[in-house]
This record gives sequence, structure tokens and C-alpha cells, in this order.
Amino acid sequence: MIIRNFYDDPLAQASYLVGCAATGQAIVIDPLRDIRPYLQTAERLGLQIVAVTETHIHADFLSGSRELSAETGAKMYLSDEGDALWKYEFAREADSILMKDGHVIKIGNLTLRAIHTPGHTPEHMSFLLTDHPMSEQPHSLFTGDFLFAGDVGRPDLLERAANFIGTMEKGARVLFTSLQLLRQFDDALLIWPAHGAGSACGKSLGGSPVTSLGYERRTNWALQISDEERFVDEVLAGQPEPPIYFKEMKRLNKVGPTVLGEMPKVTALKEPVGRLIDVRNLDSIRANYQPGTLAIPEGPGLTNWAGWLLAYDEPVTLITETQTAADAVARDMATIGLDVVAGWIPPSPNGSPLPQSACAALPSDAYVLDVRGINEYRSEHLINSIHIPLGYLASRLDEIPRDKPVFVHCASGRRSLTAATLLRTAGFNDVTEIEGGIARVSDVCPGLVFVEA
Repeated sequence: MIIRNFYDDPLAQASYLVGCAATGQAIVIDPLRDIRPYLQTAERLGLQIVAVTETHIHADFLSGSRELSAETGAKMYLSDEGDALWKYEFAREADSILMKDGHVIKIGNLTLRAIHTPGHTPEHMSFLLTDHPMSEQPHSLFTGDFLFAGDVGRPDLLERAANFIGTMEKGARVLFTSLQLLRQFDDALLIWPAHGAGSACGKSLGGSPVTSLGYERRTNWALQISDEERFVDEVLAGQPEPPIYFKEMKRLNKVGPTVLGEMPKVTALKEPVGRLIDVRNLDSIRANYQPGTLAIPEGPGLTNWAGWLLAYDEPVTLITETQTAADAVARDMATIGLDVVAGWIPPSPNGSPLPQSACAALPSDAYVLDVRGINEYRSEHLINSIHIPLGYLASRLDEIPRDKPVFVHCASGRRSLTAATLLRTAGFNDVTEIEGGIARVSDVCPGLVFVEA
């Protein structure tokens, strides 16, 4: 038996290749749209990808199941659980097999049994892996967004991201029932989740790529609760804001993502096309800001904020310094279906520095805009600051005065840069970042911080 984990840092997403060494067959679980890593690994290990499956209709990335099937001829195994709203529309394709609870996928000497584990979504499946030549005791459970290291999949996304009103409490109760299915399994069962720390699919995900059911029984908050009402209250409380692009991802993954054949090629342009997006590093953007551009700096969060702030039908031109950097950003954007990169251009040397201010220099009547998430704001914030999470800023510009200076901050300075440039592109001319974000404010000006009880 061969198990390989593929972890995508920008999405905090894990996918898996499971292979039978004896027969050379393999299956991929929850693949990304960029299928190159699976193909390269299978070739290196002497495996043929004969099947592909996914735990549910994903909302946070564009699935690579169709892409991988088109490239390799692999059969697609798709959930047929849930109601009509949560059926795979592309499952009518000849290379698809629909699964109900208990369906068994055979990969050489291995089996994966589909277990219906709804709650996060109605159609959600987990896959129980058994290596029959070794033992009839199950080896692993691929849990998707059902059970994470340290957390469980949030049941509120259908309501908060896809606008299915009245579904989150029902989903929480269904999730509680699904968790009781774990009682039949031994502590030694390995748990392979679809996400790690940083994902918006839960509120307290751990960073371990694999865990055990026994460890989760002892440490995971959700498995410590035996009362359904208390579980419902806890699982719905304190969830982060779901990115607005989750609704579009859910729709695209349901109807069937477009098969690209290969990842997008980025062209170097002489003249920009569409919206200008600066994707250089933080320091480079601040030192040489290009007027009229929205900054979404390279590194953690770029994929997420691109999904929040860019339109799926508007072309963009990237501002960056190398072809390699442009290709990497276009690839990351394509993983959430943002196939909008028209090309890239280098930065002009004629930009100007973006203003920053220490908290001690703030005027007494400063308009302070906090663009962190709701849970961060509740933990601590500046007295009299106005809170608008970055993802909602573009739709709430009318709440911000245009006749006074605006001082914007986040936790450490990454989101505030994006917010400051978003405001500038919207016509706010007097915008200053509070240097270092709330972390520096706490150190340098602790008297300005209010901590909620």
C-alpha cells in the first residue's frame, strides 16, 4: 500500500494518492485542478491512476477530478447522496460512477468504502481504506471536511456562503449524528483530512497532516461533547467569515469545472489589459506603489484575497518582476477558477511610497479602519475604530468618510496594504497604514487597545 499526501499551502488543502504496489493501480482523492503533481508522483512510483474521487462538492477550490479523468482515463467516483440541490450535474458523463453509502471502490488489493458523513454538506462522503493482504482491520479514513485534526467541518457554509437560509442549525445536528459513526472504529485508525490550519472550512484546524482517531478522541473539542444542543451551539459559534467566492466554487464544482488540458500560460504584455493587480512582495509594493493598482501581495493569503476581491468575468494584468512569479500567481488563481489573467507587466520605476504612520502619531479624531476578521476584532481592537473585514470592504465603501484622513490596520500589515490600495483605487486619496498592525499597536501603544470580556 502506498499513500502520498499533497498539500497546497495557499489553500491549506490536502489531496491524496493511494496506490496498490502489487498491481500498480492508484486512486486520487480530492485532487486540485493542477494535476501535474499526481501525474509526476504516479510515474515516479510506477503507478497508473485508474480512479479519482472526491469527498464532497467543494466550495474553497476548483476540483481536478474532471481534469485528471480527461488526462488519464480514470473513472470518477462521485457521491449520489444528498438531495437534488447537491447532485453532481456532470455525473452523467460515461466515465462517472455514482456512489451511495457503503459503495466499495477496489484499487488492486485495496478497498475504499464510502461512508456517508453529512453535516458539512449533505452529500459528503468519507473513505475507509483497508489493505486486505495485510489485515481486514481498516487502516485509514479519508475524512474530507468531516473531521479535521483538532476540529470538524463547519456546517454553516451553505447558509452563510451559498445563502441557503435555515440550513446551518440543521447541518450542525446532522454533523453531530455523523460523528457518532466514528464509535465503531478503533483508536488506531489513521485520519487524513482535506484541510489544515489556515482553511476557512473550520475555526480551529490543526497543522498536522495526519492524525489518529484515538488522538482526536482525546484532544478534538468536537469529540469531547456528548450533548447535541451544546454541540450545535459550539460548532456554530466563532466561525470565520466565509469568502464570497465559495458560492461560485460550489456552483462550478457542481456543474463541472472546465477541463484546461494544462495550467494557464502567462504572457508578458507591452500594455496592460483590464484591472491592474500588484502581486509583488510587501516591501516592494510599499516602496514603489503603482498608482491605480490593487495590491494583493505574494505569499500566504494571495489565493484567498484574489477570490474575495476579483471578479470571475474581468481580465486582470499582474504587476510582478519575473515570468516565474507571474506563472505561480496565475496557477494559484486558477485553483479557484479565476482564469482571468491576461498577462503581466513589470513595475514602473516612477511609483511612489505608500504612507505609513506609527500609532503614537495618530490624531485624536483619526478615522481608524480595522480590516481584520470578526473573531480577531472581538478579541481586541482600538477604541473607536470602525470594523469592516477586508473581504467586505469593496461593498461597504459608502460607510467610510471621504472628507477626512483614513488610517487602516490589520493584524500585522498584509491585509492593511491591500485595503489601503483598494481605497485608493476607489478614490480615497488620504489613506495611511498604521505600521505593523494591531501587533505593533499592542506593543507600542497598549493604552489604545480595548480587550473585550
